[in-house]
Amino acid sequence: MTRLPVTALSAVLLLTGCAAAPAPAVLRAPSAAAVPPTSLPGMPLPLDPADVYAADRPGALAPVAAHARSFVYVPNFGSDTLSVIDPGTYRVVRTVPAGHGPQHVVPSWDLRTLWINDNAGSTLIPIDPATGRLGRPVPVDDPYNLYFTPDGRFAMVMAEARRAIVFSDPHTMAARHTLPVDCDGVNHADFSADGRYFIATCEFSGDLVKVDTAAQRVVARLHLSGHAMPQDIKIAPDGRTWYVADMQTSGLWIVDGERLAVRTFVPTGAGAHGLYPSRDSHDLYIANRGEGSVSVFDFHTGQVVAKWQLPGHASPDMGGVSADGRILWLSGRYDREVYAIDTTTGHLLARIPVGNQPHGLCVWPQPGRYSLGHTGILR
Repeated sequence: MTRLPVTALSAVLLLTGCAAAPAPAVLRAPSAAAVPPTSLPGMPLPLDPADVYAADRPGALAPVAAHARSFVYVPNFGSDTLSVIDPGTYRVVRTVPAGHGPQHVVPSWDLRTLWINDNAGSTLIPIDPATGRLGRPVPVDDPYNLYFTPDGRFAMVMAEARRAIVFSDPHTMAARHTLPVDCDGVNHADFSADGRYFIATCEFSGDLVKVDTAAQRVVARLHLSGHAMPQDIKIAPDGRTWYVADMQTSGLWIVDGERLAVRTFVPTGAGAHGLYPSRDSHDLYIANRGEGSVSVFDFHTGQVVAKWQLPGHASPDMGGVSADGRILWLSGRYDREVYAIDTTTGHLLARIPVGNQPHGLCVWPQPGRYSLGHTGILR
């Protein structure tokens, strides 16, 4: 379903590479005139004001990411381990201890470190992407998920059990400011195109909270109707619309971020959970964990244009898209497996056994200049 040929951005990105090992692309900075005057100070200049994902084209690896080993890192929450998959062979090459209750593997803002969110163990465990080896754990309270401000100044620890977002030093992870959010289950987030604010989901209370990035304060709150259970959240390529996966109502809330108001709701499938844009900014892949499928949502038409049903019992959860855009990698949360799905046909390419309750897997390296966190939100 993914439209891989890229023409409109050929003047911006020089793309090279192949499916197995995408080569680094040359990223050309836009003129200062292209930057909105209200953008967050210190945020890298956008490549294309009309597409927040313009730096994520196939093969467009930043120099530091180009030196990383190509692996899929899978935190197994129920096994307290990390499985490392070779994407070329679809095989687990090693499994190592990873604290207690690892939730996600998150690229740092500067792409130099991958962080295992050792949630119950209250540490962040660094991975060296150049070697794939784990470093010494860093004590951090309740790191369910991890994000970074677009200017790279702060890491944001999503302390779900504490009902708070902790703004921290992005390197040492020392806490600088704790923001109480007064909602239950704060866990996923994404940033506006200009970086001025982000919206976070509160899974257990059915809320969205809008936070001023610079001021580090909640500026708006929205309670979703019904028995909402919001999960992952992503902004549209044009920066005007937000999409919120809802595991309970089984679809996408379409949200106006400026007003923090619901525009409409689109059903996608039971247990809608993870959201991943295609590398050409055309489609959004939605992992429907409750029914073992992936829905393909067209950003331009606002419609679900395909549904890929995985064979047998499956529970697609969190993951990411390969650097070349050809494979969608998802953890099978309740089936002790990882899925590799062809983004052109929707066919299952591989079903890889891993540990118990695999969760926020990270495909690395990925295209882009800097990371906003989670399993790889790059811009």
